[in-house]
Amino acid sequence: MALYGYFNGTILPVEQIAFGITDLGLLRGFGLFDYFRTYNGRPFQWDWYWERFANSATKMHLPVPIQKEEAYRVVMELVDKSSLPDVAIRFVMTGGYSPDSISVVNPNLVMITEEIHPTPLSQFEEGIKVILDDYVREMAEVKSTDYKRVILLAQAIRSARASDVLYHKNGEISELSRSNFFIFKGDRLITPNRHILHGITRRTVMNLAQNDFQVEERPVLLSDLYDADEAFTTSSTKRVLPIVQIGELTIADGKPGKRTLFLLEEFNELIGNW
Repeated sequence: MALYGYFNGTILPVEQIAFGITDLGLLRGFGLFDYFRTYNGRPFQWDWYWERFANSATKMHLPVPIQKEEAYRVVMELVDKSSLPDVAIRFVMTGGYSPDSISVVNPNLVMITEEIHPTPLSQFEEGIKVILDDYVREMAEVKSTDYKRVILLAQAIRSARASDVLYHKNGEISELSRSNFFIFKGDRLITPNRHILHGITRRTVMNLAQNDFQVEERPVLLSDLYDADEAFTTSSTKRVLPIVQIGELTIADGKPGKRTLFLLEEFNELIGNW
């Protein structure tokens, strides 16, 4: 399998890309990333992903060392050089090499293609279970490289026979570890509006839903789960994935909801023609 990457202006096989040990991503965990995929060989929602990546960089005071148009050209070259019909693309930007282990001088930027690991079909058909965790991510609007919380919870997730974790704080739900959260109450589609990463799939689904449902962005409380008719999560790999159990609470009848599956069909139609 041929996968290539870009590292500070040079394109080479992914396995040949290497960082020096004085990089702030290693020394201080100071870095950000973004992740998207292609459909039919074309990056999905490129403009929105680039906007989010640039906004994350601004919030972390990291200058982006490449312009949007050049970045797109590089992405397409990496896609064309891959041996797969569709790939995932990961951007990683760190604080770069630091002379004193704390100061940012020049960021390091990597763009790599990856094999896509699709969500199993059975999860769309049966829905997933998630556990609860009393936690909210620091700088949640930034896609930082700090994912230690979910890694530390991996054993708890497996022990509960769950697929992921749903974060909440002071009774207010925010997001899953790597995806956004929605509930349906009748024809009202409700999603948290703060302490979240503003997902691109989330944004796409909200746009798709507005012609058929009343879309609400607002604080979502744990108490909202008790009378929710449906729940689901969205991400680049999960698309629109039903959630049927949260902790010990079964959502409605414990089966994927018809409105959720309708939105999944709408999304699948969109990407089929991308």
